[in-house]
Amino acid sequence: MDAQSSAYVSAVAVPKAGSAMGLRDGIDVSLQAPDGTQCGTVRHRSFLSVGGAYPVADYAERVVKPGAACGAPGSYRFVVERGDALGGDASAVPIELKYVAEPPQRTESTDTLSAPGAWSSQAPSRPPQGTAEGVTGGTGFNDAAELRPGTWRDELRPGDTRFYRVSVDAGEQLFADAEFGGADKGVPMVIGGVRLGLNNAARGFVMNKTTGYQGKPATVSLATPPAAYGGGAGGGGEVVRGMRFAGWYYLQVSLSPKVRQGARGAGVPVTLRVDVAGARKADQGVGRSQGSGGHPGGEGGVGGELVASAGTGPRKEWLRTIGYVGIGTGVTLLLGLGVWTLLARRRDG
Repeated sequence: MDAQSSAYVSAVAVPKAGSAMGLRDGIDVSLQAPDGTQCGTVRHRSFLSVGGAYPVADYAERVVKPGAACGAPGSYRFVVERGDALGGDASAVPIELKYVAEPPQRTESTDTLSAPGAWSSQAPSRPPQGTAEGVTGGTGFNDAAELRPGTWRDELRPGDTRFYRVSVDAGEQLFADAEFGGADKGVPMVIGGVRLGLNNAARGFVMNKTTGYQGKPATVSLATPPAAYGGGAGGGGEVVRGMRFAGWYYLQVSLSPKVRQGARGAGVPVTLRVDVAGARKADQGVGRSQGSGGHPGGEGGVGGELVASAGTGPRKEWLRTIGYVGIGTGVTLLLGLGVWTLLARRRDG
């Protein structure tokens, strides 16, 4: 890393559909400076196995600001550690790793928004109504279906997680409802049976909402603070930190594998109501290399292959993706961001 660019290194872990994970299982991500200094906090994401094992993602970051630790150039290490699989499936879980470097702010564009103070979680208008447009969500971040403000419909089977992306500019708030339809009779109550999650343009965690499901209509809703560059650097909590970018935000809609379905495997209908509201500011985010309709850079690669690309928009970004690798329980992956070599070690005991 250089001494000017902020960096966000993410890990996405995707348990096998229908798998049962340990209650303490998940991933921890962290970043270490060349001298071993911990950059920020270690972030933990659980597979939420009570309602079914869902994909999880988050990043460790180095935000460059005066007087902050981890400001020196050099080769940093990204650490991903698998949690305790006791009582669950201990087989390896595939993960995808991504590195996003953010150039320093231009002097003439230092009108970056500070962390919002009071903000309303109530949408300024009624949720979008009208006829729902059909959509098929993606299987991950790379093929997430684009949603505009409006009403959409999809269908999920037990164990499914669908991904959708929504463009959110600086100063705007995202409001989303996922309305799960009824299922066949005989579905047991599943705690955390339906889920609506959100990650930002660099795949950092924003929030996760769940509710129980027993085959009757159920709704999960979320509302974000205004998206604002710099919002996560100073405080305001985890959600404000997650909304630090303008760009693509990724909704994930999940139906627990514990929801038993009859009728020859018929799915559960889901209606998505999406709204984006607020005053737009100048583009300040990661993830807009080709404008509001573009995709931030190229992605790909498997088995540890390095893929690099650069954006072409008003603010460049550099993406490096290491494709899918497996991480077993009690295993730590150490990645030197200078050379992108992969090592694995087991914890003692």
